[in-house]
Amino acid sequence: MRDPYSTLGIPRTASEADVKSAYRKLAKELHPDRNKDNPKAAENFSEVTRAYDLLSDKAKRAQYDRGEIDAEGNPANPFAGMGARGGYGRGGTYGAGPGGAPGAGDFGGFGGDDVDLSDLFEGLFGGRKGPQPGGGPRRGFGRQPPPPPPKRGADIQYRLAVPFVDAAAGRDQRITLADGKAINLKLPAGVEDGTMMRLKDKGHPGTGGHGDGIVMVEVGNHPFFRREGDNIRMDLPVTLDEAVRGAKVKCPTVDGAVMLTLKPGTSGGTVMRLAGKGWTKKNGKTVDGKPERGDQLVTIEIQLPADLAALEQRLDGWVDTARPREKFGL
Repeated sequence: MRDPYSTLGIPRTASEADVKSAYRKLAKELHPDRNKDNPKAAENFSEVTRAYDLLSDKAKRAQYDRGEIDAEGNPANPFAGMGARGGYGRGGTYGAGPGGAPGAGDFGGFGGDDVDLSDLFEGLFGGRKGPQPGGGPRRGFGRQPPPPPPKRGADIQYRLAVPFVDAAAGRDQRITLADGKAINLKLPAGVEDGTMMRLKDKGHPGTGGHGDGIVMVEVGNHPFFRREGDNIRMDLPVTLDEAVRGAKVKCPTVDGAVMLTLKPGTSGGTVMRLAGKGWTKKNGKTVDGKPERGDQLVTIEIQLPADLAALEQRLDGWVDTARPREKFGL
């Protein structure tokens, strides 16, 4: 696997927010469902996800930066960095200098010409003197390389289309997995388009256990609601007589319609607030056991009648003396 920083296209100094932002962008671009003509899409998506898993974990990221683990999260080679100095010479002698004499050259001063270093390496690396079972000489340091660790199965990617009103209210979603089983999926508070969710052990099987399911949430648009941070905005048309006389009018919310009271003389552009009818917040706080939510902000739009003849008759001879543009110097 490539360097995870290179995979996400970020510098090593990138913040946690930079890591998350880069992953979301790449995940949306590389998702297999959006690259059905690219046979490597799933592989590229998995590589980006593995890079994010490592760099989003503070402990693993620190270990990787120190060179203690590799890009797969496995322990780094304990003998990495052992080169010609203090290593085996071409003739097979440790620290051999000019003429092949032990102790000469780069390792000079360690011992004299008559020093046998084999005991030192026996103690350091657990080796044994003498022939190997079967009559052959021992090679290396007397240890067989450990078997490769068992690998977990590959992850499975899913796309979950969530209606705007469900995402706002944080309603559970039903999703069918690759094995045909359907489960209820709890949306995280503050969910947004592109949010990635991990379903532990819901991926392909492997010798080291199952991979995970990776769910990318796609929040749909709405014909009249729009998100603004933790709040939801909408424009509510009312008739002229409702604005002039005042009225109780129905107003839609993501939780269903509510009654909104207009005061007599309500002007167009007036913003009314419906507390707790907005988007679920990420702060983790709850109200009555449910995630705390923002507000719904309703902008009043006065709608004139399609047929103005009757209105013109009623206004005949009447002139409004107000100067609404005076604040502009007009």
